Amino acid sequence: MPSVEPVFFPLDEELELLPGELSATLAQGVARLGTKMPFEQAAADVAFFWRVELDETTVRRYTQAAGAAYVAEQADEVERLERERPAAPFGPTVQYLSADGAMVPLVGGEWAEVKTLAIGEVEVRPAEDGVPEAHTTNLSYFSRLADAETFTRLAYVETYRRGTESASVVCAVQDGAEWLQGLVDVLRPDAVRILDFPHAVEHLTAAAQASLGIGTSVRTAWLDQQAHTLKHAADGVRQVLAALARLPVHTAADPSLAAAARDGAMAYFTKRLGQVQYAAFQAAGYPIGSGSTESANKVVVEVRLKGSGMHWARANVNPMVALRTVACANRWTEVWPRITARLRADAEQRCRLRWRSRHTIPTTPPAEPPPKSATVAVMPANNTKPAPAPRGKSVVNGHPTAFHPWKRYDCLPGGRRAHGKPR
Repeated sequence: MPSVEPVFFPLDEELELLPGELSATLAQGVARLGTKMPFEQAAADVAFFWRVELDETTVRRYTQAAGAAYVAEQADEVERLERERPAAPFGPTVQYLSADGAMVPLVGGEWAEVKTLAIGEVEVRPAEDGVPEAHTTNLSYFSRLADAETFTRLAYVETYRRGTESASVVCAVQDGAEWLQGLVDVLRPDAVRILDFPHAVEHLTAAAQASLGIGTSVRTAWLDQQAHTLKHAADGVRQVLAALARLPVHTAADPSLAAAARDGAMAYFTKRLGQVQYAAFQAAGYPIGSGSTESANKVVVEVRLKGSGMHWARANVNPMVALRTVACANRWTEVWPRITARLRADAEQRCRLRWRSRHTIPTTPPAEPPPKSATVAVMPANNTKPAPAPRGKSVVNGHPTAFHPWKRYDCLPGGRRAHGKPR
């Protein structure tokens, strides 16, 4: 008899039913609310809108299960892209690409960095003063708690979707962290690398404060002049380096500290001369600030994962930030069907594995033959039945004969045989 495995109804998939006790609509609502607000508050909103009483644990479980399904789905997509290497979708004329990290609290008092990649399209439009200015629109995100190498590999799923490989120009606007340069080396080596302008000003500020004092009018005037020069002058970085060299470190409250701050700023800009050509970048219509990425850190990560009293298990961080990238980019309607498909597939796989573990047929080893010395010769019994006697044909010329079963068995009403004799 062939083995029978558990079956699944096609109607379940057609109706988008999910494993668990909640309906498909309620499960989606629970996950969406749990993505946007603390689980306790989400449970209260479920009770208000759906009149369904759920505890915080149930909301947490459904939300994190949906996030874990999306993390797994994206990981599988990365493997497919690496294996098949399909041509990238059409990208924009100018694309914005930037990444940064934000710290989140874990269980046990530990903190860990969640890295976030922001991708957008760049368009130039007049600012409030009427001067044309680059703006980033249509932002999407990718976030993970991972080391730099793993994050760079997994982020390929989003850069492929956004057409980073095929975009005419990619502007990688970032701070000076080395891992960010490695990320650009992998995702788009020929990107226009731009040092985030506010980060450049921070290094000027540190040097100015060490030599000219904190909060002094001299420091403020010097810093404003150098920031304007760096941003607008054609050879702004050269002028700024000369101004740094002229800082009066010998009259500072701590000359050695001032000299170290000045030398550090000069080394920082000298190493990044090609990334601080802000006048040329603005003339080309490129952004010079990574404010969109810093905003992504707050909106995607910190707003949801750094609430009062929150501490996250490490394994639950990626499911949450994965769902946050979907919600914050307004892609929920697009992504949710993929999440539900993954949840159903995982549930079916678990069901099959449980069935097989419970219905495994143990193999019985064959019995060993008795030793030859113990073999006793026994004559076989004559149980052979005699061969049936030959009989005539049951049908001749299409008519039943006396040998046909109809003529030999009780087949007439009243209990009489075909030939009319009593039973």
